[in-house]
Amino acid sequence: MNNTPQQYDEAIKLCKDLFLKKMKDYGTAWRNLRPTSLTDQLFIKAQRIKSIEEKGTQKIQDDIKSEYIGIVNYCIISLIQLELVHDPRLELPVDEVERLYNSYAGKTKQLMEDKNHDYGEAWRDMRISSLTDLILMKIFRVKQIEDNKGQTVASEGVDANYMDMLNYSVFALIKLA
Repeated sequence: MNNTPQQYDEAIKLCKDLFLKKMKDYGTAWRNLRPTSLTDQLFIKAQRIKSIEEKGTQKIQDDIKSEYIGIVNYCIISLIQLELVHDPRLELPVDEVERLYNSYAGKTKQLMEDKNHDYGEAWRDMRISSLTDLILMKIFRVKQIEDNKGQTVASEGVDANYMDMLNYSVFALIKLA
């Protein structure tokens, strides 16, 4: 029997622990990043994963797992930045950032649980490379929405895409564990 909620929480804890350690080192330097720069950071991480998957080798020793952790954390940073778009502060208190992190991780977990109900945990039968491709597709969707100045005709906004990318990355982390 799969225990997806527990596995999800364990993956998020891994990501959050690294996020908070890096915040102690760097503060909230990411507050300087524009939405397009965050999208490009997500692209770099997902493209590296795809490159390693296709080549079967790598020259930089950071493993694929660390790249998925980075995608989770950049998605949460992106969601926080969307919420704080009009907040001029560059440095944020740790407790505020941790509260926002927990809030978006919780909302994204609820989305995962709702989709798992409808899709029957189909992700468990998917290849990790397909999860990577879905993340890249979502990144290109976000880029297009950004190029359209946030306007969509019939599509979800960038926040929904960030949440989907986050969930695909958590699924990959669960599969890699």
